[in-house]
Amino acid sequence: MSWPPVSVVMPVLNEERHLAAAVEHVLAQEYPGELEVVLGVGPSADRTREVADGLAAADPRVKVVDNPTGRTPAGLNAAIGASSHDIVARIDGHAMMPSDYLRVAVETLEETGADNVGGIMAAEGTTPWEQAVAAAMTSRIGVGNARFHTGGEGGPADTVYLGVFRRSALERVGGYDEAFLRAQDWEMNHRIRESGGVVWFQPRMRVSYRPRRNVGLLAKQYFHYGRWRRVVARQHKGTINLRYLAPPVALTGVVLGLLGGLLWWPLWLVPAAYLALVAAASLPLGRGLPAASLPLIPVALATMHMSWGAGFITSPPGLGSDSRTAQASRGAEAS
Repeated sequence: MSWPPVSVVMPVLNEERHLAAAVEHVLAQEYPGELEVVLGVGPSADRTREVADGLAAADPRVKVVDNPTGRTPAGLNAAIGASSHDIVARIDGHAMMPSDYLRVAVETLEETGADNVGGIMAAEGTTPWEQAVAAAMTSRIGVGNARFHTGGEGGPADTVYLGVFRRSALERVGGYDEAFLRAQDWEMNHRIRESGGVVWFQPRMRVSYRPRRNVGLLAKQYFHYGRWRRVVARQHKGTINLRYLAPPVALTGVVLGLLGGLLWWPLWLVPAAYLALVAAASLPLGRGLPAASLPLIPVALATMHMSWGAGFITSPPGLGSDSRTAQASRGAEAS
């Protein structure tokens, strides 16, 4: 086949430590076609901009554009706008792709006719805590049946990790909605599918991902995941399902059980049953992990469930009100 040129776009903020290695990893891809890397650099607190400018000065395949807001979707749109080619691959500033990532992506685009292809967010850890979180993040009890977390057969999907797009699809839907500080990938993939396009999961595309390094950061991450997934559900009717409702239902049951148990002790069986379920589900997830990780798996699972549920329940009605979908809805109601 004739290998089309590919633009790799990367939103970057406070990535001084990882940026040079990430760009080098992209440029070292075993891809027969032409490559360029466009960095959308936000106002970082470290030397990220200097590193980015140095990379661009050293290699003409690297471009740098400003992202004044520092927001991920704005950085992606800025980089896409400055890119040149008809295939656009989204990569994060600390992602480590396998050497055949782009080759497999382009082959899959050609074979399937899809508008976006992506693969697995392969969570991997080095510390006992990170390994416990990685086990939770790659399990059905941790993240439901999302194939980009748990793996599975290739085929059409609601969303995928990162993504390699046809520029025509990005232009058709107007790129990322910059109002979505989280869930911007899911939201744009939904619009691609609504416009008649196909999002394709390719399990051969694995990208290593390092989990958050402590409980607090994991809780914050999943709180915002739940908060913004509620916005997607609010603005795109019919996109919610039982997998997304399970964490808020679990949180509600645990809280009501704890409080109600003060008045009638059998209600304490509700949170006890949840803890027993999480503990039992953690046992097979710990196979092959060091002993220090094993007691941390139920902690990771409960943190993910409760934080996601709390974010979903407390998501403010006005959050995301400046999105394209919300604005279009208000315009339709006004007319």
